[in-house]
Amino acid sequence: MLINHPILGPRDASEFVYKGDAALINRPAPDAPDALEQFIDYGYLRDNPAGAHRELWFHEQGDRSWLVVTRNTLTHEITDVELARDVARREGRSK
Repeated sequence: MLINHPILGPRDASEFVYKGDAALINRPAPDAPDALEQFIDYGYLRDNPAGAHRELWFHEQGDRSWLVVTRNTLTHEITDVELARDVARREGRSK
């Protein structure tokens, strides 16, 4: 499987480590009134879709960047790759 890194171009998936659902970018606020419940959901509940799914991948054997990869879980076809920092900023996370 090839991952088309936004900066480095096509790279073999063996250079990367799969880190889970891209929803992990949206970490709950620790000072929220229901923070405990939010962190339990954040840590333990995951979707397991058949089809398009956004995933976090870490470029461990390369530039050590974090990517959000949109991949079809049935066919392994990758339809989009973005830097995770760009996704987080677009979704309202400043850090």
